[in-house]
Amino acid sequence: MTHITVNASALTATAFAPFGDVIEATRRPSTSINRGTSERFADLARLDVLEAGGRPILSIIQSSPTPLPLRVRMLERHPLSSQAFIPLDGRPFLVVVAYDGADGLSTRIRAFLASGTQGVNYRRNTWHHPLIALETTSRFLAVERAGTGRNCEKVQLTGESVYVAVP
Repeated sequence: MTHITVNASALTATAFAPFGDVIEATRRPSTSINRGTSERFADLARLDVLEAGGRPILSIIQSSPTPLPLRVRMLERHPLSSQAFIPLDGRPFLVVVAYDGADGLSTRIRAFLASGTQGVNYRRNTWHHPLIALETTSRFLAVERAGTGRNCEKVQLTGESVYVAVP
């Protein structure tokens, strides 16, 4: 059995661009609103949920901590929509994604460490691991698609052991 270790790197918009958007207030210019008492950072992600009559929904997901190093056993993707996660508790979390390719997913996995002030928006059809909370239970605001159609494909990684190490 092949053993692969992927080292997580800091989440940046440039590094994550092939997979989707990094959602953070520091990435775009802001607009002063509410008579100067608030700042709006708008259009932080390209949400894509309307395919086949879909509609956007907001959910809160509570994720239990995952022991490290993480062994990646499965990945999922959503062919009809993007999917966004924004941390509500200000805690870092792990993001695992993969390029789609004929040579298998295990050799194309990337891992990122998101700060507690960064969220992610997975582009449609991006292979990703389910939410990975670190150290303690964490809550996330999710922007997802509701509607008909099969919008979740899963793949089991067999034949190799893929681990993600966090610095």
